[in-house]
Amino acid sequence: MKVLVVDDHPLIREALANVLAEVGRTVEVVQADRLDGALALLAAHPDTSLILLDLMLPDAEGVSALERVRAAYPDVPVVVLSATDNRTTVLAAIDAGAMGFISKRTASPILVNALRLVLAGEVYIPAEVLRSETAPAPARPGPPASRDSAAPTHGLTSRQLDVLALLVQGKQNKVICRELNLAEGTIKTHTAAIYRELGVNNRTQAVFAVSRLGIQLPFRPAPPVAE
Repeated sequence: MKVLVVDDHPLIREALANVLAEVGRTVEVVQADRLDGALALLAAHPDTSLILLDLMLPDAEGVSALERVRAAYPDVPVVVLSATDNRTTVLAAIDAGAMGFISKRTASPILVNALRLVLAGEVYIPAEVLRSETAPAPARPGPPASRDSAAPTHGLTSRQLDVLALLVQGKQNKVICRELNLAEGTIKTHTAAIYRELGVNNRTQAVFAVSRLGIQLPFRPAPPVAE
């Protein structure tokens, strides 16, 4: 698995590379210190499975960097890493298509477990942000549950879980249609049913619900890019 780490601080990039080495699988880390460099590396490494993106880069600040990456590479999940971790920033990142949000203040053991969740196709949002929701959240993420164990689905069918997994990754309907080989009208029907079952109105609320309720999603890696 190849992970692109984008941050303008070399020490942070190296620290994240060390953390990624502890997640329990073989991970190749590619590093960039600017958005333009990250986009060039993504073009050179089409097999990238995950992007860890800082929101404050020399050539892009805020969610604009995330929006550019999502527009250019909608199939690659992005997790935001930021020193600014207030609720407004987290919501803005999720709204812009991030699969999750990890604060740079996160302790290493929690960071390792958070990355394990994300690399397993789950969602991670800081517990302090989740606590502002109506339902309580766990203080820290645990290791991903076994795929063979019973997992909470909250009334969702297996196909709806497939759709939800791609929604959580910030993918647009046309991309979901292509990956699941379904018509856009079918995707819209599934999405409406998902929102109804989770009691939410949009993708951002769905991402929070998945993290808060501990819904285990099917892992769907980015499809290979044709040469």
